[in-house]
Amino acid sequence: MTAPADWPAGWTIRPFAEGDQDAVVALWDACGLLVPWNDPAADIALALSRPSSTILVGTEDDRLVSSVMVGHDGHRGWFYYLAVDPACRGRGYGAAMVAAAERWLADAGMPKAQLLVRETNRRVMAFYERLGYAASPVTMMQKWLKTPSP
Repeated sequence: MTAPADWPAGWTIRPFAEGDQDAVVALWDACGLLVPWNDPAADIALALSRPSSTILVGTEDDRLVSSVMVGHDGHRGWFYYLAVDPACRGRGYGAAMVAAAERWLADAGMPKAQLLVRETNRRVMAFYERLGYAASPVTMMQKWLKTPSP
């Protein structure tokens, strides 16, 4: 992807490539995104196995420092696992990854992007609000179809 002129030199966004998995999982771990009931390798494999989803990564001087998993259900777009290396925060990489995910969804014909944030994560909610996202007046409901691992 072409970087805007105001992006730092040496930083770019590209699609997930073979060989990125260990670095992406380590990034997600460093950012506190991993939970026992989600297998990150399985999440990566599933996202990459479908034409309706992908993973984008940001690199700084060829070092993977950010990621976002993005996909759609044919009606609306979603993104997950937005991560920026804690040592690289405050440089605009998170906003750039969101913009790249939005562009991917728009190119796929999706009229809207959605995401989930734990209601206790006020810092992340404030980040998304600065990017134009707003809380939606809905209740998310769930049912486990497979018992989660502890």
